[in-house]
Amino acid sequence: MKMEKLFYTFNDYLREKYNCKVYRLPLRTNMSCPNRLNDLKGCIFCDEKGSGPDFYPENIGTITEQIVYAMEFFFAKRKAKKFYVYFQSFTNTFSDVETLKKMYDSALIDERIVGIIIGTRPDCIDEEKIKMISSYAEKYDIWIELGLQSAHDATLDLIKRGHTSIDFIRANTLCKKYNIKTTAHIIIGLPHETEDMMLYTGKFVADQKCAGIKIHSLYIIRNTELHKLYEKEKFKLLTLDEYSQITAKILKMLPEKSVIHRITGETDKEKIIAPDWVNDKKTVISQIEHYYKFFS
Repeated sequence: MKMEKLFYTFNDYLREKYNCKVYRLPLRTNMSCPNRLNDLKGCIFCDEKGSGPDFYPENIGTITEQIVYAMEFFFAKRKAKKFYVYFQSFTNTFSDVETLKKMYDSALIDERIVGIIIGTRPDCIDEEKIKMISSYAEKYDIWIELGLQSAHDATLDLIKRGHTSIDFIRANTLCKKYNIKTTAHIIIGLPHETEDMMLYTGKFVADQKCAGIKIHSLYIIRNTELHKLYEKEKFKLLTLDEYSQITAKILKMLPEKSVIHRITGETDKEKIIAPDWVNDKKTVISQIEHYYKFFS
C-alpha cells in the first residue's frame, strides 16, 4: 500500500523534476563569516567547522577534488545519477563577485551536476551578487539557503548572529526579484524562546513565502559558546515531544507546495552535550508526522 505523503520534501521535488536519484554534494569552502572577523567567534552554536561536511579524507582539499570524490562516493553507494553542488560551510557569498564566481565555477565540472545550493546569511546578499548568481539559472536549478534562525531580534543578538529579521526580508525580496528560490533556515528551541515565539518565527517564514524551509532542533555542541552559556544558565531544552509538536504546527502554517528540506538536525555523537534524542532521526521524524496528522 502506498504511504500517504504528509508534506512535500526536497526529495519529492527532485524526483518530480528529474525522475531519478539526485544527491547533494556538500562542500567545504574557504569562505568565512562577517561575525568571525576582528576576534569575533561567530554564532554561539557554531563550531570551528561552521557546520561543514566532515566525510572527506584529509588529502581532499579543493572544491574540484571534493566534487570528484563525492560524486564517485554517492554514485557507488547510492546509484545517484544527478547532483546538486551544495556550498554548505560558513557564508558562501562573503566575498567579492569575481572570487565567488570562480568558486562556483570550480564546482561545475560534470554534466551530471544540475543544481547549485548556496548557504549564506541575509546580511551578505546584495544585488550585484544575486544578479551574478542568477546568470547560472539558464542551465542550473538555483537555491539560496538563508540562515534566519529566529525572527526575534533579541534572540539574534543573544546568539550573536550579527543580522536582523529585516535583513532577512530584504535578502529574500532581492532573491525573488531575480527569480532565485530561497530556503529559510530556522532553529527551534533557542535559549529563552517560548513556544509562541517559535511559532511566530514559523509564521514569519510563511509570510515571506520562501520556496523552502529547513528546520533544526537546538542542540549543544561541545566547546562552543552555546555550551558555555548552557553550563552557566542551564536554560530549558525542548523535549522530543515539545519539538515535534512545535515543528508540526509550523509545517501546517506554510504555503502549499513549500519544499521541506529538513525537519530535524543531527550531529556527531561524540560532540553533542544535549539533548540526547536529537540523533534518533527516525523517531523524531515519526513524532513530527504523528502530530502533523493529529493537528489536521
